[in-house]
Amino acid sequence: MTAKRRPYISMKQPETAKAWTPSLLIVVPCYNEEEVLARSGKILADVLQSMQAGGKVSSASKILFVDDGSQDSTWDIINHLHKSSEIFAGISLAHNAGHQNALMAGLMRALDAGYDITISIDADLQDDPGVMEEMVDKYLQGAQIVYGIRENRDTDTAFKRNTAAAFYRMMKRLGVEEEENCADFRLMSYRALRALSQYRESNLYLRGIVPALGFKTDRVYYSRKERTAGESKYPLPKMLHLAMDGLTSFSLKPMELILRAGILSLGASVLVLAASLIWGVSLYKGFMAFSLWAAAGLILSAIGILGQYTGRTYMEAKRRPRYIIDEETGLEKQEGNIFHLSQAR
Repeated sequence: MTAKRRPYISMKQPETAKAWTPSLLIVVPCYNEEEVLARSGKILADVLQSMQAGGKVSSASKILFVDDGSQDSTWDIINHLHKSSEIFAGISLAHNAGHQNALMAGLMRALDAGYDITISIDADLQDDPGVMEEMVDKYLQGAQIVYGIRENRDTDTAFKRNTAAAFYRMMKRLGVEEEENCADFRLMSYRALRALSQYRESNLYLRGIVPALGFKTDRVYYSRKERTAGESKYPLPKMLHLAMDGLTSFSLKPMELILRAGILSLGASVLVLAASLIWGVSLYKGFMAFSLWAAAGLILSAIGILGQYTGRTYMEAKRRPRYIIDEETGLEKQEGNIFHLSQAR
């Protein structure tokens, strides 16, 4: 008696494509989020189970919390959520690696486990998880990356709104490709994650790297909510550090500006010298007093900017790991999904 052979399933058969549903992993980086985590877990579970019930994502879909070396009971809560339902999973980093590295750890774990799509969202859920189903719809229509775009920033302070707007304008003028009013709330396909894994830099700026991948993209729009508990994990110093990472990772224009400023200073000194010869020495003395202070400020600024580039080059040359996983719970490898590469479209 011969064994039955599995029938060959063509990737091009429309009836097969209709029956297929993608596996989704929701990646949630966490740092000292004990005040919001239980509530956020329930909301995300309701959204995911609704998509599963509607046939949008497979029953293998899960929520992955990434504990970024929290000092409170965040990891204990993650373990409790996993014990309450297999829909929850978690990884704990051995030390605080920073938001971007924690997010990258979750995304790369999703890639290793073989999930078709991931959606990343912060634990405070100020970004609206209610638009996740719309993100999945955009993916099923062919988009490899779907950005969550904030329609308004009414919950932010005036200072934060104005500085954010100024930052986006500056990055655009410096030639950095970035989605305006989009933080790290986005959907990425398996194919996009595979491309992202080829970016090896230590100073991560995912908001600039993801648009540089070049795949078909789409957008969903939502209103940003207020944080219900806890405090922001992106105070001004961390925001400035992130901005510097983005600037130095994607643009050399600050160094070009230094060169231009030097040339202008040289040209101004020649003009002042000529003017002093024509109109007298007093103008020359007055301008020299001012120019000495201006030159000192320009030199110190130039050294600071060059130091930022040099320091980041030094850190990249070390090739240290971006993060180290200490513990993991509840995440298994997805087996036998023949649609990973075919769904790359």
